[in-house]
Amino acid sequence: MKYFLSLSKILSSAILISFHLIGTSIDANKIDRVCTFQGKPIYGKIKIVKNFPDIRVQVVDHFPDIKVKIVDSFADSCGEWKMTDSFPDIKIEYVTSAPGER
Repeated sequence: MKYFLSLSKILSSAILISFHLIGTSIDANKIDRVCTFQGKPIYGKIKIVKNFPDIRVQVVDHFPDIKVKIVDSFADSCGEWKMTDSFPDIKIEYVTSAPGER
C-alpha cells in the first residue's frame, strides 16, 4: 500500500506539471454548461484510481475537451482539480484511448 501511495504522489506531481502544458479529453459532446459529465462534476477533489472510476480520462496534446488546472485549495471552477487520496468528489482513471464514462 505504501508503494502505491508513493507512486500515486509521484504520478500526481508529474501530472501537475504536464497539465499546465496539455489538456484532457473526456468526450466534448457530453460535457454540459455546468461543467458536468453525465451528472458528475469535472472539478473539485479528484482521486486517481486503477479500478472502478467515475470517468476515464485521456491526456492529449491538442484539442482538449477541457483544460485542467491543479490547485491546492478551492477547486470550485470548471476544470480545477485538487488531488486527494480520501473523500473525492470524483474518481478518475487515466487511459490511452476511449475516454469517457466506464
